Amino acid sequence: MKRFFKWIRRGLLLLLLVAVAWVFIAYWLSTNDCDRIAATPANPMKAILNCEYGVQNLDLREIEKPAAHDDEVLVRVRAASVNPADGHMIRDSWLGRLLGGLRKPKNIRFGTDFAGTVEAVGKNISEFKPGDEVFGAKNGAVADYVCVKADRAIVAKPGNISFEQAGSVGIAGVTALQGLRDQGKIQSGQKVLINGASGGVGTFAVQIAKAYGAEVTAVCGTRNVDMVKSLGADHVIDYSKEDFTKSDQHYDMIYDLVGNHGFSERRRILTPKGICVLAGIGGAGLHPGTMGRIGANFWNAFRSRFTEQKFVFYIAKLTKADLNVLRELMESGKVSPVIDRTYKLADTQAAVRYLEEGHAHGKVVITLD
Repeated sequence: MKRFFKWIRRGLLLLLLVAVAWVFIAYWLSTNDCDRIAATPANPMKAILNCEYGVQNLDLREIEKPAAHDDEVLVRVRAASVNPADGHMIRDSWLGRLLGGLRKPKNIRFGTDFAGTVEAVGKNISEFKPGDEVFGAKNGAVADYVCVKADRAIVAKPGNISFEQAGSVGIAGVTALQGLRDQGKIQSGQKVLINGASGGVGTFAVQIAKAYGAEVTAVCGTRNVDMVKSLGADHVIDYSKEDFTKSDQHYDMIYDLVGNHGFSERRRILTPKGICVLAGIGGAGLHPGTMGRIGANFWNAFRSRFTEQKFVFYIAKLTKADLNVLRELMESGKVSPVIDRTYKLADTQAAVRYLEEGHAHGKVVITLD
């Protein structure tokens, strides 16, 4: 028996040494090609790079302008927006490093949402032509130009919205659409409560829920009450004055972008077969309890497997089909993106810092000349 425990201890020690060695090797191998791509470009364009972790390390650099391959579209970017997800990926935290590279970020291009004008197309492209106004999502969107595969997340821009508005749609619009339609199975006539209605996703969610015929109750802060009403919300709850979980009202769906209430509290105001759709992690910045909220979302979804009321947690997927749905909603006037502030390309750091204060209503947008 002593020999058995002796070998167990040796095995555990060996596993520990292997783990330490793996972390050490992975740390030093996790680098990026910042120096190479930013080295004296022959055909330069401006782009925001994050060669190191931290908002303070977002730099405006000149890199090589991309060229469209056979199945790609080259877009001259006119506007791009900042999302909480963008901030999470560059943050100097153990989670950010675990996901994006232990020593340095592997992905050095910043931003996802864009809107602009097609400058060139590959030889296999018939859907787009130079001069077309488009919007969509592609890594590295905060730059003068971006190349996007034509069958991916890029669609025609509606003529009745600005480039700034179109450049704000990507992640937030798709997240709201998929949460309400696919996860929540929204139906006309349902009572839907949106917690966090004044943020980037929330402002889309209010309008999309109304477009699907729901009766919408929006939860937001005092200064955003009038704005949320203007989006079409039937009822608005000021969270500084009222706790929506203590109301006598019941909802077919709670679309929760904040996660600041418990499992039982939210169940109490759901109808017997209601659903709570969990999206986001409680704000743009890495606030105390963020990881706890992520864990709570998974735990609540698991617990609801044993009840008729369901909690679902999801990650949105950018698709061309859903961008076209959003395009149609905007063309019809049922959805109009809300812009809080715009910043110049050189002020991207300031834009991210403002978003991470957690007080933005609607989207924060970067404009390009």
